[in-house]
Formats: sequence, structure tokens, C-alpha cells
Amino acid sequence: MVSVTRAVFGDLPLGAGTVEKFQLQSDQLRVDIISWGCTITALEVKDRQGRASDVVLGFDELEGYLQKQPYFGAVVGRVANRIAKGTFTLDGKEYKLAINNGPNSLHGGVKGFDKVLWTPRVLSNGVEFSRVSPDGEEGYPGDLKVWVTYTLDGGELVVNYRAQASQTTPVNLTNHSYFNLAGQVSELASAHLL
Repeated sequence: MVSVTRAVFGDLPLGAGTVEKFQLQSDQLRVDIISWGCTITALEVKDRQGRASDVVLGFDELEGYLQKQPYFGAVVGRVANRIAKGTFTLDGKEYKLAINNGPNSLHGGVKGFDKVLWTPRVLSNGVEFSRVSPDGEEGYPGDLKVWVTYTLDGGELVVNYRAQASQTTPVNLTNHSYFNLAGQVSELASAHLL
């Protein structure tokens, strides 16, 4: 059985909206996801002794996610990774993207998918987030409808990405969680046992 709870996580500056937190819980794991950046803020799993630990890096407050941060737990896109010199050619046309990483465009640009408020929809075993990235956002062509679904299935967290474009456009979505299998303690990765 999966429970889904919904709560306010914080308010965006200048009345730009309210960020919600969704907690999905089964008897084996718990995940917290916020609507800002479709971000996993906590993933609590049990070790072989049954002790629960949060194994992803993140912040306790919204402010941490609003400051310049290394994409902790966020969905990145339209294109994950770097596009060299912030340009690409598609069907004979050159597109210039927002530059945010030296001379490059990284993880969707200055205002990538990690820096927007997503629309949530609660499911029986999870939550679905959606948004429309309009034609020209960060320099990309075409409207892009995106859905990211987080569900729990027993001891598994399942993340599903769907996108529908109004025209040919690059899309490469991913989640940018950082893991520490020892939980929130500082232990060398070489000491982790799988």
C-alpha cells in the first residue's frame, strides 16, 4: 500500500506561486518530491538491518533550491548535459540557446526545467508533474509538453518521462539526484556495501 501526502513547502518570491511537497511512502521506502523543478528532496530506504536513511543530497528549505545550487534532485532539460557553444543545427537551421556554463548551455539553460514550477496531479501510488515549455524558451524550437511521473511499486521508485513536441526539437530529460548510500553521514564511498 502506498500513501501520498501533500503539503506546502514554501512560497516563491514576488508571489510567483506556491511550491508543494509530495511524500510517497510504502512499507519499504519514502520519497519527497517538490513541484519546483520536479525535485526529489529526500529518498529514505532501509538497510539490511531495517534502519531507514535518506540517501540523496538536498535541502530542508525552499531557499536552498532557489539559490545557485548543483541541480540537487531536479529534473533537468530540455536537454541534460552541455550543448557546446550553446548552438545546434536542426533541419538546416541554427539555433542559439541561453548560455549558462562558460560558453555552453547546460541542463536546459539559464531557466531550465529545474527552475520552474510544475503542475502536480496526485495518483493512487504517486504523483505526476506536467508543464509546457513554449516555443523559443531558452532558444529551443517548438512547444514541448512534458510529464514526469513518480510512483512507488513495492520497494521501487519508478520515474517515467514523457514529452510531446509540436515540431522537431532535441529532448533529453533526466533526474539529477546525488546519492550517498551511507545516508546523511559522511562516509567514504569505498566503504559502501551493495
